[in-house]
Parts: sequence; C-alpha cells; structure tokens
Amino acid sequence: MTLRIDCLTIDCSDPARLADFWSQALGWSVDFADDTEVAITAPSGGGTSAPDLLFLRVPDAKRVKNRLHLDLRPDDRDAEVARLESLGARRADIGQVGDESWVVMADPEGNEFCVLRVLGDGDGKYEGDVGEPTAHPDAAGS
Repeated sequence: MTLRIDCLTIDCSDPARLADFWSQALGWSVDFADDTEVAITAPSGGGTSAPDLLFLRVPDAKRVKNRLHLDLRPDDRDAEVARLESLGARRADIGQVGDESWVVMADPEGNEFCVLRVLGDGDGKYEGDVGEPTAHPDAAGS
C-alpha cells in the first residue's frame, strides 16, 4: 500500500488571512482559494516534498492548545522569531519552563507552532536525541 499525507488542514475563521500569513512565513504560494478554503503549496524542486496546508473556514473559535502543531527549523532562530512577529505571529505561553531550545509562537488566529533551535554538527534532530537511532517499541521486529 502506498499512502502519503496530501495536506494538513487547519481550521480557522479567516482562511485568506491565515493563508497569507503562512505563505509569507514559509515562502509558499497559494494553489487554490475560494470563500471557505485556501490551500498553499511548497515550492517545487529541491528534492523535497511537503503536504499542502489547507486553511478551512469553520464557525467555532479556537479554545484550547492545538493537538497538532508545526515545528519549524530555521537557519537563525532568533532572527526568524523576529521576522514571524513582524508578519503577525506572537510568542505563546503553553507552560514552558523558560530553558527550552525552541520558541513557542501563535499565528494570527492563535494556532501554536514552534521555532526550533539551529542544528549544529553532531546534534540530534529531536530534543534528547544524541544521534543514536531508537526503535519504537511497536516497530516491526521488536
């Protein structure tokens, strides 16, 4: 079976406004737009693929912390945080203790996302990752 993630759907009250923020933040382009939804797509080429982001108008407002959020890996975390703030993002408090290597932010509709630390030589991709692969207990062969 072949299965891939086609798009991540983000509920919102103003799809055009939120798509505009995220297209500027990521350097992506609008692929489709109507009154109820707007899709943005990653630039083609470069050997990478990413699911589209689909912003879908819903009648209810966001009430609690997201169950799914985006982690963004910049070349310069602090410069990127400042740039995102200039686009309309804000820092968000979701209970951090203050010594995290990432910055929690919220987009113009309050959807949380994280701006991660810059990876150095030998750094693991995830916090606590020391570069050694770890099999998940449910992985085949475990």
